[in-house]
Amino acid sequence: MTPAFDGNEVVNPEVEGDAEVAFEGALRPKSLAEFVGQRKVRGQLQLLLDAAAMQDRTPDHILLAGPPGLGKTTLAMIVAHETGRPLRMTSGPAIQHAGDLAAVLSSLVPGEVLFIDEIHRMARSAEEMLYLAMEDFRIDIMVGKGAGATSIPLDLAPFTLVGATTRSGLLPNPLRDRFGFTAHLEFYETEELVRVLHRAAALLGVEIEEESLREIASRSRGTPRIANRLLRRVRDFALVAGTDATLSAVRAALELYDVDELGLDRLDRAVMTTILQRFDGGPVGLSTLAVSVGEEAETIEAVVEPFLVRIGLISRTPRGRIATKAGWAHFGLERDSAALFGDDL
Repeated sequence: MTPAFDGNEVVNPEVEGDAEVAFEGALRPKSLAEFVGQRKVRGQLQLLLDAAAMQDRTPDHILLAGPPGLGKTTLAMIVAHETGRPLRMTSGPAIQHAGDLAAVLSSLVPGEVLFIDEIHRMARSAEEMLYLAMEDFRIDIMVGKGAGATSIPLDLAPFTLVGATTRSGLLPNPLRDRFGFTAHLEFYETEELVRVLHRAAALLGVEIEEESLREIASRSRGTPRIANRLLRRVRDFALVAGTDATLSAVRAALELYDVDELGLDRLDRAVMTTILQRFDGGPVGLSTLAVSVGEEAETIEAVVEPFLVRIGLISRTPRGRIATKAGWAHFGLERDSAALFGDDL
């Protein structure tokens, strides 16, 4: 069971690896006013929290849906911070039995915020227990087995559940319907990422030009987590090379780490090259594609494919994945020339 989080501190800087952990914590804004991007979601959340405060009640349960790295965990921390309540953090994969969930729920204090990351990966028995807990703040615990089994009701302290998911379609309808508010987080625009990077650079003590920040932002796949990670790699490159974080240094650092001008990394290019050269642009099935690049099909589907589809390099069809004209052009190829490559990657 994950220890309670008091909502005031993001990290403990005295733990091992304190510098990186403290930096990660400092990057997380503490309030909705500090949170960059997601303007509509911020407004909706603020209204929900303000209404709950005016009525002196716990806020409704909140579901945060969207791709990784857009701020779901940060928003959960902000909900706890702005309501002045403690935060308990756990994850769906860690709750594999109803008893695991019962142990967490029964130890909550009144008004506590329970954050379950990747909530769609909870065990089905735990999901069914959560239905009653969310609606009536009560769970039924089975004691004994067989004909002598007895159900003992256990009242829970009122709490707010914040669930985060990257695959909202995998949530059963009874669970999804019990959330009072569902927020869908969108990818960030370049200007928003520049603002995120300005704050991160100040925390890192990195002097960097506006055009350099814009270059990093344009290669960050619309994701703040990636933008902050690339900024740290640029910082490291400039430090080791003994140079300033100029535009040329940024481009050299990103080239070293295999991040091209569209934000494609090594795995993205492996997938694209396989589709273009080995399968003549497609169509190619997901499982075949995964075997060809030596990666799990789930990783291709959840991490690589959404980005390639979003920027228009591939399209999904009933027969499989197909490279678009933009995909051929980005790699400097024409469809008729694919045969020249054969199976050589």
